[in-house]
Amino acid sequence: MESCDFLDLLKERELLPTAPTVAAEASLQPVEGTTIVAVRCADGVVVAGDRRATMGNSVVYDRADKVLIIDDEAVMAIAGSPAVAWDIARMLEMSVQYYRRSQLQGLSLDGKVRTLSRLLRQNLPLAMQGIGAVVPIFAAFDQAAAEGKIFFYDLLGAEFECVDFCATGSGAHIVRGALYYQNRWGPQPLREMAGEQAVELVLKMLETAAEYDTATGGFREAAHIFPQVVQVTAAGLSVVPEADLAAVYQRA
Repeated sequence: MESCDFLDLLKERELLPTAPTVAAEASLQPVEGTTIVAVRCADGVVVAGDRRATMGNSVVYDRADKVLIIDDEAVMAIAGSPAVAWDIARMLEMSVQYYRRSQLQGLSLDGKVRTLSRLLRQNLPLAMQGIGAVVPIFAAFDQAAAEGKIFFYDLLGAEFECVDFCATGSGAHIVRGALYYQNRWGPQPLREMAGEQAVELVLKMLETAAEYDTATGGFREAAHIFPQVVQVTAAGLSVVPEADLAAVYQRA
């Protein structure tokens, strides 16, 4: 009987990708994704990422997608190596789809969280060499608990559930400090905010990070560059249109 686990199936058929051993070279500079943030609100979770990808001190791309949709209830935001992160996201998406089709039911939230943890552990050889590190945020709506949930991971794949907010990437320390202040001394706790308020807040956080972190890209209306923002609610996922983001910036 075939396993219901997609990764076990690939391993059994010797199709599971393995992280290669790469000799370290001083001239090798991998492309890196930068700042991502997730905030719990009354409606669920708002996840956002700037669009900049860097290579050392150079800007490689200013329209990188960093909030990746896994299924109807979950997203994975990426900081670190985009090449590896996108591959991990595809493997996670395929694992969720394979489980649904083979078991005729959806994979649980715990199952998704642990599958991502396993994928990150398999990437450890590249991460230890400094050329394929990925530090993602996983956000989903837990239908059983009727609330949004946020998880972040270390390089070894250890998972940690965040209570109110999370940020990773080069500008994360700036965002975390600002979000703590907002949550602790702001007019209301983050989880009491409406979805629209949370969207405005994460845009302000990314703009603040871009001001002090050169690896984080900010809002550029003339070039039509906006952060990527996804709302995770009981009704499913919704990508906030750029027109709505532009309206938020104009109000702010």
